[in-house]
Amino acid sequence: MTQAAEQELADVGVTGLAVMGANLARNLARNGFRVAVHNRSRAKTDKLIEEHGDDGTFVATEEMEDFVQSLATPRKIIIMVKAGGPTDAVIDQLVPLLDTDDIVVDAGNAHWDDTRRREKALKEQGIRFVGTGVSGGEEGALNGPSIMPGGDADAYSHLAPMLEKISAQVDGEPCCRHIGPDAAGHFVKMVHNGIEYADMQLIAEAYDVIRSLTGMSPAELAEEFKRWNTGVLDSFLIEITAEVLAKVDERTGKPLVDVILDAAAQKGTGTWTVQSALSLGVPVGAIAEAVFARAVSSQPEQRAAVRERFGDVTAEQADDAKALIDDVEQALYASKIVAYAQGFDLIRTASNEFEWGVNPGDLATIWRGGCIIRAAFLDRIKEAYEANPDLANLLVDNTFAADVEKAEAAWRRVIGRAVNAGIPVPAFSASLAYFDSLRRGRLPAAVVQGQRDLFGAHTYKRIDAEGSFHVEWSGDGSESPAD
Repeated sequence: MTQAAEQELADVGVTGLAVMGANLARNLARNGFRVAVHNRSRAKTDKLIEEHGDDGTFVATEEMEDFVQSLATPRKIIIMVKAGGPTDAVIDQLVPLLDTDDIVVDAGNAHWDDTRRREKALKEQGIRFVGTGVSGGEEGALNGPSIMPGGDADAYSHLAPMLEKISAQVDGEPCCRHIGPDAAGHFVKMVHNGIEYADMQLIAEAYDVIRSLTGMSPAELAEEFKRWNTGVLDSFLIEITAEVLAKVDERTGKPLVDVILDAAAQKGTGTWTVQSALSLGVPVGAIAEAVFARAVSSQPEQRAAVRERFGDVTAEQADDAKALIDDVEQALYASKIVAYAQGFDLIRTASNEFEWGVNPGDLATIWRGGCIIRAAFLDRIKEAYEANPDLANLLVDNTFAADVEKAEAAWRRVIGRAVNAGIPVPAFSASLAYFDSLRRGRLPAAVVQGQRDLFGAHTYKRIDAEGSFHVEWSGDGSESPAD
């Protein structure tokens, strides 16, 4: 392809035309942008044009050189390939073909450390790199996702007219904001996914407790979830859970949920969230337990061995089904607040550590539509951070504090009943433990510090004196200030 005339150049390019990339390209075209499309194998490009060419104006290209030449400057190129090596390979192909100030957007689920590395490397070559989180799955990519761009603010100013137009819209606001410099966008998207893990696990535990203790059918539970979706739990995940529970398997006539293998998969973002939280020293127990619950579910040999030795759990049926369901609804809501509180705390800590300047209120705004964790109560989170941008923890916002106080007794009852019946509720339990730990006047960490000083001379601090101290445990037992 030779250099096209200026008026024929594309506004934006998308390389990587698997379902997410193809849908994002279609979304851009539908919104009036001229879109250059490219894929490593020409077949996917041809398929897109053949099946969806009438969505708008596409410029089909085969070679990377033609793809780059088809774009107006500064070039805006969106990469939609697998994270890791494949993304690096595409960048390596692109960079020699680009000019100073061209903009490369990685809209995949990249690890934020990779984004930091790539952004720094490309900046040295005069190319602007924008690590961008995109949430909403295939449907969101096509019809309006939640978009979380990071990187250079000036680069974002060139992208904003496009990204904000194709994003989901709530109350006239686009679900797209510039998150911050460097890898802020991909970090926030990672934490979004971590919260998603927790939210999904909490919902699954709520289902398990009710079904195990009442014997209700999935179809009956679907009706309860539909009712929940009209109240404080109104969210995309509650909505689709009702749909899943109501689905009948065409092959067997059984509820679909009863024929799906109970082994939950994961693609890594939940694990990354927990790893990042550990490295930053932020407690995210609800998210971590959700990740571990998927890991346990995917260990059939161990599960079978333990079940054979101890027997399966057979819970005694409750005689107060309605009261139990109401309690579980409250426990789920309180635990959900904790999961979001942990996620926002992790983002705040990373933002302070890396000087990203992330505005938590913006996150609540752009997560209200398009993304998987979209929920009605995000409006209340937005209001909480608008009222107090320096909120120490979401739990101390007056509105959410009142909600937790209202739910606390039910929360404890549900966990107690589940534990007594042998029903695992790791995310519920971790959420309550987090709440109890934060409110406790004195934690047993003093014992841990004493242990650490005895076996490793790690020292400790006192409540009545400044500085660090050490006891001569193997000597005369005297205490002395640490050097």
